[in-house]
Amino acid sequence: MAPRANWKGFLRLSLVTCPVAVYPATSESEKISFNQLNRQTGHRIKYLKVDADTGDEVPAEDIVKGYQLEKDQFIEVTKEELEEIALESTRTIEIDEFVDRSDIDPRYLIRPYYIRPDGKVGHDAFAVIRETIREMNKVAIGRVVLTNREHIIGLEPMDKGLVGTLLRYPYELRSEQEYFDEIQNVKVTKDMLDLAKHIVNQKAGRFDPDKFEDHYETALIDLINQKRAGKPITPKERPAAGNVVDLMEALRRSVGGPAAETAAPKKPAKKARKAAAGQKEMLMPIQGKKSAKEAATKKPAARPHRKSA
Repeated sequence: MAPRANWKGFLRLSLVTCPVAVYPATSESEKISFNQLNRQTGHRIKYLKVDADTGDEVPAEDIVKGYQLEKDQFIEVTKEELEEIALESTRTIEIDEFVDRSDIDPRYLIRPYYIRPDGKVGHDAFAVIRETIREMNKVAIGRVVLTNREHIIGLEPMDKGLVGTLLRYPYELRSEQEYFDEIQNVKVTKDMLDLAKHIVNQKAGRFDPDKFEDHYETALIDLINQKRAGKPITPKERPAAGNVVDLMEALRRSVGGPAAETAAPKKPAKKARKAAAGQKEMLMPIQGKKSAKEAATKKPAARPHRKSA
């Protein structure tokens, strides 16, 4: 079942308009999650919204937003007042300009969304906008209101649809100078650079997300399965840290010794095994994660597998 749209409205390029729906392109639901429990009873912890002074629980209909001016002094803002200042971007993604992808600093990127026509009408207009962006090899910049705030959104074609990436505003970025000012100016020698480049060439490849595995998630699955099976949990030995002080020596060791500079290029390494489908396939499925029917028909795996996000 497809996820519910986060936003529905119109996409507009000048006088060309079409109804669209916006869907989240990523999901965190496949990851292991924990509940907080009372150690004494094993019961789940429940959070209540209470009055900070009286300690009484406050019903949802009596909770309003407030902006703090000073300690214990707030300006109350109602839902109706917020709706009164609704922007045009609440209902329409207006394309304001087209920019090169290289112009967008990666620090401004927040999260991606899938955008498709909403309903049976507007597919022609949507295709015109999509193919225009594709042919121009640009990113279309517009504005959209999500989670009650207006965001900048960059639109790019993907297959038959569009990917919209929310962008930060400049005031949301911290200055890099706060962190980089104290970095020492170091002169890197040509020999060091040559060795480092050799390491890069040895590890050169093409980005393929399918070959990456979330090792921490796999370790969590193993931990849960061991505890369910009643097996003792023994801490694993941590790898010993290398004690190479000489940077040049560290680079030489990384490429396989002093003769590595003149050695014949190595054959490319075998492609890493793709992460198997079925991230939630566990040795012993956790109750509630899979139905009893699924558990009965699936044999226990020798080790848990992961599905790429």
